[in-house]
Amino acid sequence: MLAEKVLAGDGRAAARLMRDLDDRIPSAIDELRALHPHTGRAFVLGVTGNPGAGKSTVVDALIERYRKRGKRVGVVAVDPTSPFSGGAILGDRIRMQRHATDDGVFIRSLATRGHLGGLSRSTGDVVAVLDAMGFDVVIIETVGVGQDEVEIVSTAHTAVVVTVPGLGDDIQAIKAGILEIADVLVVNKADREGADRTVRDLTHMLDLRAGEPVEIVKTTATTGQGIDELVAAIDRHRQKDDGSRRARDRAAAQLLDLVRDRLNHAAQAALSARGGLAALAEDIAARRRDPYSVADEVVAAAKLV
Repeated sequence: MLAEKVLAGDGRAAARLMRDLDDRIPSAIDELRALHPHTGRAFVLGVTGNPGAGKSTVVDALIERYRKRGKRVGVVAVDPTSPFSGGAILGDRIRMQRHATDDGVFIRSLATRGHLGGLSRSTGDVVAVLDAMGFDVVIIETVGVGQDEVEIVSTAHTAVVVTVPGLGDDIQAIKAGILEIADVLVVNKADREGADRTVRDLTHMLDLRAGEPVEIVKTTATTGQGIDELVAAIDRHRQKDDGSRRARDRAAAQLLDLVRDRLNHAAQAALSARGGLAALAEDIAARRRDPYSVADEVVAAAKLV
């Protein structure tokens, strides 16, 4: 079984299992079942934020700091889907290339494949594989599409949101929504003009937000400035909670995703057995059938109730 090789630290077996999971090969789920008792030990760190904010550079710097601590680091870099191959556009992996020869670092790029929320549909599964392999820290970097990136909060122990000065309407960027899920806020490229104003704007907006206080850290990731302070802020957030609440939240989110995926697959199969969605839609549009009866038939055929 691939699971046994993954538990033994076989990187090739892990890469194959991750590919099978992303391609939805049925046997890969059996491997995940075997790995599940060995998960739950890794610290999962989510990094999201505005496109062009320098998330990959921040992640690259974080990898370096955690490696200096002796931590093994896994990275799941969620990239846009290539319009030609359907796979990931490997921009993030290219930026982290200097870690490619480090046996203590494993970087996997995933394509969104149309999945919303800033993550790939198989992100959680890939994190589980890295966790079972014994990686101490697993960093998830989202695709960087804007306000839809809130899914990271149900996947990571700590969510880091990266922004930069000079985006134009800073308040509009805050209204976009992703800042509301931040556990730690980063103003990257802090050597730019307007960094202090951005920090002030964020501070004022956070005063209106309910919940735990959020630290704001200024960084210039290209030079490493502020990265030690960022790691310290992440550590402080991690110490606030023993992880049990977020563990339950992640388990609930994962279970709902799995249920939705299975229900969707069953519904698609039921639609195909009845000539496909287009044929049924044509009957409904021509008023030969009503959508309510068709929906009931599909649900009943899929054994969803």
